[in-house]
This record gives sequence, C-alpha cells and structure tokens, in this order.
Amino acid sequence: MQRFIQDSIEFLPILLEGVKYTLLVTAGSLVLSTILGLVWALMRVSGVKVLDRISRTVINVIRGIPIIVQLFYIYFVLPDFGIALSALSAAIIGLGIAYSAYQSENFRAGIEAIDHGQVEAAQSLGMGWFMTMRRVILPQAVKIVLPPYGNIMIMMLKDSSQASTITVAELALQGKLIASATFKNSTVFTLVALLYLVMSIPLILLVGRLEKNMGTRR
Repeated sequence: MQRFIQDSIEFLPILLEGVKYTLLVTAGSLVLSTILGLVWALMRVSGVKVLDRISRTVINVIRGIPIIVQLFYIYFVLPDFGIALSALSAAIIGLGIAYSAYQSENFRAGIEAIDHGQVEAAQSLGMGWFMTMRRVILPQAVKIVLPPYGNIMIMMLKDSSQASTITVAELALQGKLIASATFKNSTVFTLVALLYLVMSIPLILLVGRLEKNMGTRR
C-alpha cells in the first residue's frame, strides 16, 4: 500500500495533465454535438419532407460508422483534401459529430412529447414556426431531455478515451505511456480508473437528481 501511495504521488501530476485534455475533449464535443443534434432534430420535426430525409440520412450514416473510424477519417484522411486539423480539434469534431446523432434523437423525443395543441395555440396567436419553437416548445422540451442529456454527457466523458487513438494526450493515453515506461500496470490503471470515476460521479449524481425531480413533477 505504501508503494502504491508513493507511485501515485509520482504519477498523478502526469495523469492530471491527461485529465485536462479529457475534459477539453468532452466539453468541446458536448457543445458541438448539442448544436448539431438540435439542428438535426429541428429538421426532423420541421414538417418539410426534404429536410426530414436529409436529417434521417445524416443520422443513419453517423450512427452506422464506428466513432474510432470517424476519428481516423477526420485526422488522417482530411489532410489529403487540404484540411489538416490538430489532434485535439479532430477529436472534438469527431466525437461531436458522432454524438450529434444520439443528441438528435433525444431532442426530437423531447419536442414530440409536447402537446401539439400548444403549437396550434401559438400559431393561432400569430407565431411563426421558429418563434413557436423558441418560445413555446423548446423551453418545455429542455426539461424532458435533461436526464438523458446527462447520460450522454457521462458516455462522452468515457468515450473521450478514444481520442488517444489519434494521439491526443488525454487520460487513457497518459496512462498507457506511463505503464509502458514503468511496467506498473496495476498502479497506473487503478489510478486511471479512479480518475474517470471521480469525473463521472458528479455527473451520475446530477442525472439521478434530474430524474428524481422529473419523477416528482410528473
């Protein structure tokens, strides 16, 4: 145990540097996936067939390609077309695009859960489609989508480890590098697991609180 503590003191500063990149990738891809997911969802519920079909196609393509392949394509293939991105930017864009498909279904379910009568009432007051969405539907849908949105945040935090495949020095990669240099696999990966757990627990508690609040309101 004493040896574990000594090694932890030595390895933690390096691993915490990886935590910084893990949080950057998670936060950046969360913002991007939220924006894109909302766009796909609004296209689905717009009532315009062309937009609905485009959104469905994009979502199916994204969901049908593994995240790691999307990361490889963005980081290794796009430079062939003159688009060279840093590993961090590629990771954020790749994960953001990948998770936008899941965000879209979450948002769409929240929007469609709102009584259609409210849409008709808003339109009878002279509100256009965008104003109805902004002032009537989306504020209510947000309350519905928050619990599953929290679960997506947890999944993204864990999947940020895939950024290591394109050389982003996040937590998982830092752990691999330390383990390969020191051969102290059990100590290193125990610390890595604990750090992921420490980052996940606040989100898990938040999701539980949101689900409880939603259940109480119902």
